[in-house]
This record gives sequence, structure tokens and C-alpha cells, in this order.
Amino acid sequence: MASMQKRLQKELLALQSDPPPGMTLNERSVQNTITEWLIDMEGAPGTLYEGEKFQLLFKFSSRYPFDSPQVMFTGENIPVHPHVYSNGHICLSILTEDWSPALSVQSVCLSIISMLSSCKEKRRPPDNSFYVKTCNKNPKKTKWWYHETFLLK
Repeated sequence: MASMQKRLQKELLALQSDPPPGMTLNERSVQNTITEWLIDMEGAPGTLYEGEKFQLLFKFSSRYPFDSPQVMFTGENIPVHPHVYSNGHICLSILTEDWSPALSVQSVCLSIISMLSSCKEKRRPPDNSFYVKTCNKNPKKTKWWYHETFLLK
């Protein structure tokens, strides 16, 4: 537990002093606990999401950084994207099987910015309705299958 808290303190300071472009830590979210962070995000200039505001929720287990954080969009505005379900779950391999303890909150944020910025068409995943009705509340419990630009479960 101590190593997890030490690592989170270090990442928290890094995020506060040098946040990825368009990302801001919601300071109120870390006042009472270090294991849940809200990060306010703005769509990158020149992309389909320019000017849109989103919020990411990071939840850290006691096994962090050896176990990936639970990361999902939350709040009223969930981006419409082929890899983002309407309940906020994100299909991104580094959040599950491609996680490495060398990754950080900042690198996850950059990957999500990149994923949104490279989007050519705003649309939900083809199985959005079924997935949202049947999935676990924790996106890490989904067994994602990654296949080039398609996603399957």
C-alpha cells in the first residue's frame, strides 16, 4: 500500500505541475482520497472534439502501478467515438492487457487525447446498446478483443 501511495503522490505532483495539453486535475477530487481522481479534459484544437469538455475518472487499486487503473469517461458529456461506449467505458488496450507499470496517468491521458484526436467520424461502437445493458460497472472486467481498428468483446 505504501508504494502505491508514494507512486500516486509522485504522479499527482507531475500532473499538477505539467498536465498533458487540454487536461486539468479536478483538485476537489483528491482532497479526501488519493485513489480516485477526476480529470477535466477539453477536446484538442483542430479535431472533431475541439471545444468540447469531458471528464475522466481514474480509480486506483492497492496493486497500482502493477495493476492498471480503472479509467472511464464520466459526467454529462461522454464523447461519441467508435471506442467509447455511452456509459463511459473506453476500449483501449493499455487500460487492460497492454498495461505496464512504466505507464502513468499522464501517458494514459495522452493516449486518450490521441485516440480522440485521430477520430474521423463521431459514432458509437456498433454493439453499444447491447454492451451498455449487459456489461459490468467496472470496464476492467470486460474481456476486450482488439483487432486492428475493430473492437470485439
